[in-house]
Amino acid sequence: MEGSTSKPTVGALPDAAAEAPLAPVALTWLMWSLFAASVAALVARVRLGFAPELSGVLAVDGLTVLLWVVVTFFGGVVLSYSRRYMAGSAHETRFFLAVFGFSTVVLALVAADHLALFGLLWLTMGLVMAELIGVVDEWEQARAAAAVARRYFVASGAFLGVALTALWWATGATTISGVAGAAGALGGPIWLVAAGALVLAAMIQSALLPFHGWLLSSMTAPTPASALMHAGFVNAGGVLLLRFAPVVTVDATLMLAVVAVGAASALLGKLLKSVRPDVKSELACSTVGQMGFMIMQAGLGFFGAAITHLVLHGFYKAYQFLGAGGRVERTSPGEKAGHEPDGSGAADVAATLATGLAGGAVFVLLTGKGTSLDGGLLLVLFVVFTTLHAARGAVEHASLPTTVRYGAVPLVFLPAVTVYAFVYRGVSALLADLPVVTAPTELTALHGLVAVAFLVAYAATEAGVHERSRRLYAALLNAGQPASSTVLTNATEYDDGGVQ
Repeated sequence: MEGSTSKPTVGALPDAAAEAPLAPVALTWLMWSLFAASVAALVARVRLGFAPELSGVLAVDGLTVLLWVVVTFFGGVVLSYSRRYMAGSAHETRFFLAVFGFSTVVLALVAADHLALFGLLWLTMGLVMAELIGVVDEWEQARAAAAVARRYFVASGAFLGVALTALWWATGATTISGVAGAAGALGGPIWLVAAGALVLAAMIQSALLPFHGWLLSSMTAPTPASALMHAGFVNAGGVLLLRFAPVVTVDATLMLAVVAVGAASALLGKLLKSVRPDVKSELACSTVGQMGFMIMQAGLGFFGAAITHLVLHGFYKAYQFLGAGGRVERTSPGEKAGHEPDGSGAADVAATLATGLAGGAVFVLLTGKGTSLDGGLLLVLFVVFTTLHAARGAVEHASLPTTVRYGAVPLVFLPAVTVYAFVYRGVSALLADLPVVTAPTELTALHGLVAVAFLVAYAATEAGVHERSRRLYAALLNAGQPASSTVLTNATEYDDGGVQ
């Protein structure tokens, strides 16, 4: 029928420049000013050794200035995007204050040296994120999602409190730097309590198995808040493990357990992503998987690689969330978001294997990792997996023919793994003043077992084996469901919520 192809519209978008409240404008410019100051601090750190401190309270090191730049950049992008997205919303000013407040808390957290201050800021960070998840509080579902998230974040803060108290009791130190200096004498039950609680706090914050429920229940958050959550907040687990690396690296068994937890989460994220029907929850499952890769790198003793991963994943996931609306437009009705067209079986496997080997060789050549019989071999494997997965996803969304896709994946993957290697080298150099940045673990039979199990399960998932079992498919659907109280099923309630 003539005219049937015209693009439907729901009316003109609000003009963000017309009668805009003062807070969004002022806070956006203030955030970008903080970004400029953070870049200046990073340059001063590299060139002049900039390292101010308030003895026993705050200390600025390489990790601090790096995360200042990352946090203020993401904060500036989210606030700028939200000037249009939240224009006209009854929650606009409250939303901007929460985003700015969250960013400010994180800026202080990454500079905190006193144990009590660090713990307080950690808890505050979670509570402000819960506020963002439930910012549209007219929705019963938004309030429920905020309550779910708040319970998880309070639990994370409680575990961290236990860890910090145990470390103070064992070492007598009241600062993170003091604990690091005394970590060599740690051991026994008190150390086990502290290290175990640290790992649990990191797992909750990074939404790792079995604590991924809060992330999958957070879909009520406005899209810019989701971008901030997935690009920044979930990365806090990796930052925590690096800050307390001298504690968690005391025992190789604990590090192996961290690798196993990360591997399970990486696989779960991939499996759950394959059965999700909507873009935002699919991206949430992807984040669970990527955080698994990040924690695996920390468990292998490559904390610099974990920080590199969280920075690069942050940029990638922020772009994906802020562009989620466009992806919905490009997905035809009935087409599963993220579905990869079937390839030609053996040809697809051969092309993927050749591409992965080439990328692994590039990473080894540029970083020197993987040349010894230690955790570096698994680091290369996991970097190749996660980067290749991202490259395949980018090519897949371009809707290219299968034959073209085989050639396009290497063209995306090889530059991506090269960038990863160079960023890793730069980040490792910037973090060189931290007590532990690289502590390669000695490979054991259990490491080999974890790696083989991971490879087999990953290959089976790529082949769609899980889709042939109705029971497994149903189990994955159930495992990926958010809390029932957070699910919005009535379109009228959404319309009444006041969000564009």
